[in-house]
Amino acid sequence: MGQNTSISGILQAAVAMTAVGTLTAVSATVSRYPVYGGQAVRYAVAAVILLGVARLRGPRPGPRARWEWPLLAALAATGLAGFNVCIVEGTRYTSPATIGTVVGSVPVVLAVVAPLMERRRPAARIVAAAAVVTLGAALANGLGGGSLPGLLLALGALAGEVCFSLLALPLLPRLGAVRVSAYSAAAAVPMLLAAGLVVDGGSVLRTPTWGETAGLGYLALVVTAGAFIAWYDALGRIGADRAGLFAGLIPVSAVATTMVLGLRSPGMAEFAGALLVGLGVLVGLKRSAERPLAVAAPAHHHDPAHDEEGHQDHAHDDQYPEDRRFVAEQAADQGL
Repeated sequence: MGQNTSISGILQAAVAMTAVGTLTAVSATVSRYPVYGGQAVRYAVAAVILLGVARLRGPRPGPRARWEWPLLAALAATGLAGFNVCIVEGTRYTSPATIGTVVGSVPVVLAVVAPLMERRRPAARIVAAAAVVTLGAALANGLGGGSLPGLLLALGALAGEVCFSLLALPLLPRLGAVRVSAYSAAAAVPMLLAAGLVVDGGSVLRTPTWGETAGLGYLALVVTAGAFIAWYDALGRIGADRAGLFAGLIPVSAVATTMVLGLRSPGMAEFAGALLVGLGVLVGLKRSAERPLAVAAPAHHHDPAHDEEGHQDHAHDDQYPEDRRFVAEQAADQGL
């Protein structure tokens, strides 16, 4: 991958997490709608859109390997449905600031776990940058306190956010960003409806007002369909550890959105948190000036892959190979 691809991945990660950060403020417009039913509608609409986009891009194989369907189900259960359940139920026991602070540690977790999954040592510079981003996210959220159940649910939301990225990594090379987004969103719908039936019974769904329709439409189009594609595409371009740094933009975007909508004005702590997030992202993405990007690591080039039926599996627009690390950049990251 070249420099332009990396720049595209950086922009996609930033756009995706900025869009996700608007979720809190926009969700206020649908606060009276049954929560689980609303989330199910959001993912259902997004899945229809994403499946339509996938069809327009031409025929591609769906999940075929035995492990792909269970992995998609696990992704939907943890990164989508489970994440939302923990967020919603967590607010009953603790403040949104506490949940946001815990979830704000996503950059550190991805900076450590993602390299280990690829059997390489975490880069000290990226881990340090992720810690700065996490501190900034905590300041932007206002820290906070809460009960033990609230903390446990916040940790569950953190686990869901991490799984949203890490469980998708093995699926992206063959299915691509659009189909992983579409299949996981579709799989989350019955899970959320089931949770809604338990909590809300027969009132899990109702006809939304015009304002609620606009809010649900934004969540489906921008926060789900658009942000999912951009995020999963970024994972394939710059890797989960670097992309994870941009999760620190979520609370910053949330603060900016509430300010634009006139809900409240940010304080000094939130401005300081935004500055720390920006500093951490810059440090984590900085490349060694003495070593050009053109020096690429040796890679194994194969003929078009064959699936288990013996057919060729050709590349497509939304399919990106796993991120190839540059020799010079990797040496700089590891301090070699």
